[in-house]
Amino acid sequence: MGFLRRRVVTAALTANAIRPVPGFRAGIPAFFAGWLTGELAPHVLGATVADTAWQLSRGRRDARALALAGLTTAGLVHLISQSRDAVRVAEEALTEGLGVDYVEQLDAAPSPADLATPWSRLVNPFAFTRAARKAGVEVHRDIAFTAYGGRGMLDIYTSEITPASGAPVLLQVHGGGWTIGKKEEQALPLMQHLAAKGWVCVAINYRLAPRDRWPAQIVDVKAAIAWVRAHIAEYGGDPEYLAITGGSAGGHLASLAALTPGDPAFQPGFEDADTHVEAAVPYYGVYDMAGASGLPNARLMRAGFLAKRIFAPGASDADFEAASPLLRVTPDAPDFFVVHGSRDTLVNVGQARAFVAALRATSKATVAYAELPGAQHAFDIFPSIRSAHLVRATDRFLHWHWNRWRAEKAGRTPMR
Repeated sequence: MGFLRRRVVTAALTANAIRPVPGFRAGIPAFFAGWLTGELAPHVLGATVADTAWQLSRGRRDARALALAGLTTAGLVHLISQSRDAVRVAEEALTEGLGVDYVEQLDAAPSPADLATPWSRLVNPFAFTRAARKAGVEVHRDIAFTAYGGRGMLDIYTSEITPASGAPVLLQVHGGGWTIGKKEEQALPLMQHLAAKGWVCVAINYRLAPRDRWPAQIVDVKAAIAWVRAHIAEYGGDPEYLAITGGSAGGHLASLAALTPGDPAFQPGFEDADTHVEAAVPYYGVYDMAGASGLPNARLMRAGFLAKRIFAPGASDADFEAASPLLRVTPDAPDFFVVHGSRDTLVNVGQARAFVAALRATSKATVAYAELPGAQHAFDIFPSIRSAHLVRATDRFLHWHWNRWRAEKAGRTPMR
């Protein structure tokens, strides 16, 4: 591929990352085209500058290619600036949702280093094994929590400083449209970060559609919660404190699990198990399975995908409504930190806005909401500027919550 064609392709990818191609059918290709370009903008910028400099050194001065290189450079600088703004957006979300004095309830206020971009970690964002080893993180792999083979396995992340008992626990639910995905593939930066601070993190598999139709997926998440309550003390975790997170379909499942503790429809055979969670942090989740919000994206998702691939044929309106976190909010909902990208082409940001509005209108709990400018779906899969800031913001939310929970347990202050 010649220099001009390389510049055309990079310019198109950059333009799509800034303003994705609209439309439900274009959502998936727009996501794949924009996701990597947006999150790897510094790397793409470096490659663009190096390629252009090399061509100039060889005396090749195609005006069209150079113009495209200039426009692409400007676009990539914009994307980098937008990604770096995530630290401000997240901190404002936490301050608004938790109160201006929330940092006083952390172990320590965030330092300038905590709020800075960790450039050294971003040079090779896919070096997960090396990052885990450097942080002293150990993964206990493929522990069975249900009888469904590989889909009934979980991994547990601990570290050298995990206490013998009493560590807070985070349960991670992977995404993948309820049809694909594995526990080893998502939220690794977050789990490694928290495990290195003494948390016990649990990443689970669950049965996938269309082989196993809804509600198999939420049943498995509930079974994992029950397993954690019963067994996590063996790994140093506190069975009384469990937060839950997940992205996309995992964000949907994490939210629904948080809002439906003890629901017998989702706990067949273990109806009496304790499946409540203390807090939830869904990333770019699906909150409206029924299309009740009226958003075109939600209605098209229900008719064009959920009804055909996820739910059993002939599923009723009540089935879709029961599966919608938007319609399951009660005054007893746990504390939430909801995160979504403003440019998400797979799950329209309107779903997150509607869900947060419902939580704030009905729940007695704390609700923080960070809407990240320019962010696509799945921005947190690997370390990037944006995901690094959100990992640390999630850390602050969870430590704030855990410290308040411990204080309430000791009888010093109420959670709400």
